[in-house]
Amino acid sequence: MLRSKRILLGVTGGIAAYKTTFLTRLLIKAGAEVRIVMTESAGHFVSPLTLATLSKNPVMRDFVREEDGELDWNNHVELGLWADLMIIAPATANTLSKMASGTCDNLLMACYMSAKCPVFFAPAMDLDMFRHPATRTAIEALEGFGNVLIPAASGELASGLEGEGRMAEPEAILEQVTAWLESRLPWRGRKVLITAGPTYEPIDPVRFIGNHSSGTMGFELAREAANRGAEVVLVTGPSTLTMDHPGVTCLRVQTAREMLEAAQAHFSSAHVVIAAAAVSDYRPAEVAPEKIKKTEEALQLKLVRNPDIIHTLSQAKSGQYLVGFALETEKELEHAQAKLNRKGLDAIVLNSLRDPGAGFGGQTNKITFIDKNSEIKPFPLKSKAETACDILDEIHLRIGH
Repeated sequence: MLRSKRILLGVTGGIAAYKTTFLTRLLIKAGAEVRIVMTESAGHFVSPLTLATLSKNPVMRDFVREEDGELDWNNHVELGLWADLMIIAPATANTLSKMASGTCDNLLMACYMSAKCPVFFAPAMDLDMFRHPATRTAIEALEGFGNVLIPAASGELASGLEGEGRMAEPEAILEQVTAWLESRLPWRGRKVLITAGPTYEPIDPVRFIGNHSSGTMGFELAREAANRGAEVVLVTGPSTLTMDHPGVTCLRVQTAREMLEAAQAHFSSAHVVIAAAAVSDYRPAEVAPEKIKKTEEALQLKLVRNPDIIHTLSQAKSGQYLVGFALETEKELEHAQAKLNRKGLDAIVLNSLRDPGAGFGGQTNKITFIDKNSEIKPFPLKSKAETACDILDEIHLRIGH
C-alpha cells in the first residue's frame, strides 16, 4: 500500500519523538519516499542527522536554509502538494492546538495548512494534558476537518503516571495508515481476470507461430487494477515482462488453448474480465516431433482455428463485465463494434495500427473505448500506464461500486 507513496512526516517536540526513527525506518522499508519536517523543539529529543540518514533526505526545520553559502527556502506549498499523505507524530498538545486554530508560526504548520493530501496525527502527551478539555476539543476539531486520528495508547508515561497519552507505536501507526488507505481503494473486494501478451503456437520443437505483442498493455492494466485494490489474476503468454505486485497472481502460458484453460479456471470468481492478449487465431494442425529440416523450396503448413477465448468465456457469463480488445487497420469503428456484438462483450478497446504510437511493441497507446450501448470515447496518445488508468476509469463508471 505504501510502495512509491510520498510521505511528509512532521515531528514535534515531545519525548515520543525518538520513536520517529523507527517509524521512518518502517516507512522506507514499506517502499515509501519520506521527507521530514521538524519543529525547533523536536531537535531536543531526536537528532535531525539521524532522521536525515534514515529518510535519505535532508530534514527541514525552518523556512530559510543555507547551502554552500547561499540562502534558499523550504517551499511549504510545494511540500504540501508533493505529499501523497502527511503524518504528524508525535502531535503534542501545543501542535494540536495550533492545527485546530490555524496558528501558522513554523514550517511544519505551514506545510500542514498547505497539504492537499490526507493528514494523520498521533497525539502524545501526559495523562492530564491528554484529558484536558482543550485537547479533546482540538482532536474533535481536527477530525471534523477530515484529519485522521491515530489514537493514543495507554501505558507508562514519561511523568511516571499510567494512562492514556502514549504515542501509538510505529508498527501500529503503519498498520492504521495502511488499513485506512486500503479501505478507500475503489476496487477493493473486486476480482479481475486479465489476459496479456502473445500466444506461441508450436510448429516443431524450435519454431512457432506468434506475433509482436510484448504484453505491456495487459501488465499495466493488472498493476493499476491491483493498485486500486483489486485481486488480480494475470494470465500471460510468453513475455519478458515481470510482475512483482503483491496483488497480482501471474500465470504464464504458451498457447491459446493453455490460456483459455487458465482463464476458465478463474472466470467464475471474477467480477471484471479484460482480454488484452493478442491470441493467435490459428495453430498448426500437427506439431512435428522433431525439427523440420530444410529440404524443399516451399513448406506448407495446415492451420486450424484456435478457440476464441473471450467469446468462449462470454458463453459462460454470469454477471462478469467483459472487455475485449480490437486491433484494426481499416474501418476501425465498424469492425470493433461488430466484434463487440459478435462476442457478447460489455465493452471493447479499439486500437488502430494507422495511429502512430499505438499497437504492439511500444510504451504508448491510442485507444477508443466503446461500450455495448454504442457510447464511444476516444483518448489521445498516452503512455500505456496512463491508458490503463483510462480503461479502468471507464469500466468503473459503468459498474459503479
